Amino acid sequence: MIVLPGGGYRRHAPHEGEPVARWLHGLGLAASVFEYPVLTRHPGPLDAVRAEVRRVREAGAARVGLIGFSAGGHAAGMAAYARGAAPEERVDAVVLGYAVASMLLPSHKGSRINLLGEDATWDARRATSLDLLVASDSPPSFVWHTAGDAEVPVQHSYLLGMALAGARVPHELHVLPGEVHGIGLAEGQPAAAWTELCAAWLGRL
Repeated sequence: MIVLPGGGYRRHAPHEGEPVARWLHGLGLAASVFEYPVLTRHPGPLDAVRAEVRRVREAGAARVGLIGFSAGGHAAGMAAYARGAAPEERVDAVVLGYAVASMLLPSHKGSRINLLGEDATWDARRATSLDLLVASDSPPSFVWHTAGDAEVPVQHSYLLGMALAGARVPHELHVLPGEVHGIGLAEGQPAAAWTELCAAWLGRL
């Protein structure tokens, strides 16, 4: 599993990196944190994530998954759903936590500006909206969000969930209690249930 921390495409949030990799290690999975490029325009982050998937495969991994949070969730979703990946760049599963799924919704504006620029066209925003990229051959997806997230509203995950359902992609979508964005493993909070749910899902894969 390759871990992609959030940070609005401006930085990498530390609590969404190494602690998540350690949790995955505890499940018996190999995991590493990838600091994809930030303050870099599309398709820079997408190209970098695809190159990292390719590197991990070349190092001997038979199956590769991505787990991303917020803007890192967008980066993971782009690598999972966007067309144009070479066979060795395709991923086998993706886990998205409170991801910036849509570039058409008004928020998260910071991620959109850092990735696409202040004056991004509607075509550019559509081309980087995860729900519009999902296809029948998209990888199995685990999506979770907190119901009261004001920074990246839960509508992002609802749109993505509807797209996954419409394309008949194997997936789970969980909306959990909470209002704070960027909670990572959510230790001590009701939303911490996502880790058990996700562990069971990964086990079934």
